Amino acid sequence: MSDMFVEKFRALVPQYLQEPWQEADGIAQADLDDVFAELNITVPQALREFLHAVGNCEELMEAYYYFWDPEELEIQDGYLLFLEDEDEAYTWGILADQADVPDPIVWRRNNATGAWINEEGTFSEFVFDMLDWVFTDDDD
Repeated sequence: MSDMFVEKFRALVPQYLQEPWQEADGIAQADLDDVFAELNITVPQALREFLHAVGNCEELMEAYYYFWDPEELEIQDGYLLFLEDEDEAYTWGILADQADVPDPIVWRRNNATGAWINEEGTFSEFVFDMLDWVFTDDDD
């Protein structure tokens, strides 16, 4: 399977952190394969490539919300969970039965009620929009 998103995700480092992307910012594909095999989960291509590109870049992985490390990914309520806010009021996920879709739709769970709502964007759209929101100064 060819990379569809890796270069776009790697470009987030210079775009928002004003430094060049380095191999240490990402996680090796073989390491991801091992973790996902141990967890016995299938991870959509966009999420896998995001972790491969910037999974070790704390400034992006913990920018306002917290992307989960690969070994923390889990399936609950039929969703593959990958992100939460700092207050743990909301968790974001992807329908687990759509893990074979390269760039699936993101859903958000209200942790108090357990209700899920469609974020109306794919994983890659969600990531780019979220980071743009986090790193864009309202005064600009």
